Amino acid sequence: MTRATPPSPSIRRAPQVALLADGHRLHLQDGPIDLVIEAVGAEDVVRAAYAAATERFSGLLDALCDELPALRAAASPDFCPVSGPVARRMWQAVAPFAGEVFITPMAAVAGAVAEDVLQALVLPGISRAYVNNGGDIALYLPEGASFTVGLVDRPDQPRIIGTAVLSFDSPVRGVATSGWRGRSFSLGIADAVTILAPTAAQADAAATVVANAVDLPRHPGIVRTQANDLQPESDLGARLVTRAVPALTAGERAEALEAGLAVARDLMRRGRISGAALHVQGETVGTGAGLDSLSSPAGAAFIPVTPQPQQGRTHA
Repeated sequence: MTRATPPSPSIRRAPQVALLADGHRLHLQDGPIDLVIEAVGAEDVVRAAYAAATERFSGLLDALCDELPALRAAASPDFCPVSGPVARRMWQAVAPFAGEVFITPMAAVAGAVAEDVLQALVLPGISRAYVNNGGDIALYLPEGASFTVGLVDRPDQPRIIGTAVLSFDSPVRGVATSGWRGRSFSLGIADAVTILAPTAAQADAAATVVANAVDLPRHPGIVRTQANDLQPESDLGARLVTRAVPALTAGERAEALEAGLAVARDLMRRGRISGAALHVQGETVGTGAGLDSLSSPAGAAFIPVTPQPQQGRTHA
């Protein structure tokens, strides 16, 4: 799955920085990068953390634009062609998949950006934090902290249909979603696939791979278009991306979900992810990280963070 194309390297824009209306969360936006950030701690510490995150965010998109040709090329498992810290996170997240499937570092851009800004955000005294990049989320969960995440079955028609709790004891520090109904291109027919993984960049890359695998490649009713016809500079080139999916039979939904679930289970066996929830037209299957029970018509996918209340919580 490819992300929205960043602006040309010759176009430099100042990022937008503002507290959201609740006065607690920070909003950072630059081109296609749109972050919602929250840190918990004493007021002065949170203020300093937001300043550090803002400083790190400034120029981040420009640095990625400078390395776009390499980031849009098929990843090599052995050679990293980029030098910037976010670009290197992107490559490191997709390299384990290189040689198995077609994938470029752009498959991990949202998660890698979230991770990088989170690293700047977490100052001494911050008791919990997250960076949400359009649904791809990097979490800071020290001992005693937890997050509740709301589960939504379609990113284009979001409604919370369940929750899951991530705690300090969980290995999960990254959440990401991919699918043909989302903001990016997909080769598969999943409405959405959510991955829980040790890092946001790993979750982002794996969500792309699993969502691509949820498919019925010979179904005549699925409408597909070359990616570069829709976005000339797409990293997917002439590969066919899904644009419309007809109503499927129960058997067809099960077949597509099972194909993706097999890939997700394999990634879990190899330690690349902690859990997955796959959704197609009202049917959902899940595996790992407490998601096995999601095998029902009330499914899960696109995940925004909803922090659990904490005693003595203070915001900037």
